[in-house]
Parts: sequence; C-alpha cells; structure tokens
Amino acid sequence: MGKEENPKLPKSVLRHLEPNEDVLFSIRKKISMEKPKWLLVTNRRIIYLDEKVLGRYDLKALPYQKLEQVTVKLGIMSSEFIIEGEENITLKLGWMNKEEARKAINAIKDALNAIAVEPVSIEVNKKLTSETWVLKKPKEFITRTMPAYQPAQPVVKEEKEDPMEQLKKLKELYDMGVISQEEYEEKRKRLLEQI
Repeated sequence: MGKEENPKLPKSVLRHLEPNEDVLFSIRKKISMEKPKWLLVTNRRIIYLDEKVLGRYDLKALPYQKLEQVTVKLGIMSSEFIIEGEENITLKLGWMNKEEARKAINAIKDALNAIAVEPVSIEVNKKLTSETWVLKKPKEFITRTMPAYQPAQPVVKEEKEDPMEQLKKLKELYDMGVISQEEYEEKRKRLLEQI
C-alpha cells in the first residue's frame, strides 16, 4: 500500500507529517453534511483527523511507542473502533463499516510488525452476531528504527574481556531483545572461536 492508493490527503495532515513519515493506509469518511473524518496509519503513528468548517480541525496522533491496544467490535449494524494508548489516550471511532475496520486494524498490525522486533498478533472472538478483534502490543516493544539504549563504551580497554563473560553478556542482550537472532548467532560464533 503506497501513497498513490490513498485518497488525496488534506493539507492539515500533510502539515503535521514528519520528514520520512509515510502514510501507509488511510480511511476517509464523510458523514452526512459534516466535513470528512480521517484515520491514517503511518510508519510511525496513528493519526485521527476530524475536519471542521472554516479550516478548523481536531488532530490526534498516537505514536506506536505509546499505543497499547486496538479493539474492533463488529456488530450487525455498526462497528466500533477503539484505539487505546498510554496516558489515558482513547480514540473511539464509531463511523467505520466492518470492511474498513478490518482493513484499518490489519494496517496497524502490519505497520507495527514492520518496526517491532516481537511480532504483533490479533485475537479474534467471533460470536453469532458479532466479532471482536483485539490487537495488543507486546509488553516489551522494541523497535528496529529507534536505537536501543547502549551503555557508553570505554574509550581505552586495559585488558581483553574473557570470552566466557562476553558470551554471557551477549546472551543477556539477546534475551532483552536488544540484538536480533542473526546478530546473536554471528557474534556467538566469533566468541566461541576465541575460546
């Protein structure tokens, strides 16, 4: 899904996009005589825009680091799309139809999976007349785009650290999710050659 598939984005959204922020998915909904409402999924955050008359608008943005859960309740007549984040941020969007809600939650899942080290999953609870989809972000959300905290390295090392100690530290970094499995295996092989 590239930018070319999106309907023409309003200037109010374009004004708020950060450098290198791409809109991956957007839904525009016009309800009767009101100005359109938008839900945009970017590679960095979820943006909700409620356009008003005379160029006014309400814009709420929730970065993925602060996202906690996305719930979609699909009923026979309507759907409710709830985005919950830290600091009591809650967006309830009751204007999406079932298909839009499904596409939106999958777009959010794909965007999170593109940057998260741990895969994000969606739980589906299907009943006779309703469906509930819940996307929960992993507790330890570490992204590939933001460098993880790394302690400052001493400039001069007096003596070489024991390879066994280095192996232990490497395993800790891997268990914490700071390094990928490929990095872990590569560094582990190098350390084993030193023993």
